Amino acid sequence: MLPPELPPDTFDGMAWVGVVPFWMSGIRRRGLPPIPGLSSFPELNVRTYVTIGERPGVYFFSLDASNWPAVWAARRFFHLPYFHAQMKSESVAGAIHYQASRTGVPFAAFRGKFQPTSGVRLRAPATLEHWLTERYCLYTTFAGDIYRGDIHHQPWPLQDAEAEIEVNTMAAAAGIALPNSPPVLHFARKLEVAIWPLSRVQL
Repeated sequence: MLPPELPPDTFDGMAWVGVVPFWMSGIRRRGLPPIPGLSSFPELNVRTYVTIGERPGVYFFSLDASNWPAVWAARRFFHLPYFHAQMKSESVAGAIHYQASRTGVPFAAFRGKFQPTSGVRLRAPATLEHWLTERYCLYTTFAGDIYRGDIHHQPWPLQDAEAEIEVNTMAAAAGIALPNSPPVLHFARKLEVAIWPLSRVQL
């Protein structure tokens, strides 16, 4: 399912798929203020993990967002598989209630609630949690070439989490059959991220 130039990265011999719902806010170009109505919205992505030239990164099968201009811009300038979706995220009694329903095809939906169950712990190198999260670039393809977008952020302030997931067809819409085993769950309250424009990868 991956481009041949992007072999899957593995942890203890297994590849992983992440279904990641979150809330974007304060989006802006460097040196400019956020644009009202365009700088905050929910987003959900389905990802796996790849490495090129000892640069571990993520590869997105899909990204859903509720903001049409953001979807257009990400497809146009970052060549990422963004989709528009009707989405809602709200905090109720300490839990995040999250809904996403894609408006196009292939249809996909997510509905559930989740919350942290522990305090923040920075995860040590060589752990699964560190392997999944401490990746500072994304990879995508366009016109037969591989592109990388560099990302900067502090180490993820991860908390253990629990979730009640009623509907999750996000991975299935990308042709991925998730296993019946319980998912590995983590929560982060906030993370500030800076992303650079894409650059073509020389293989």
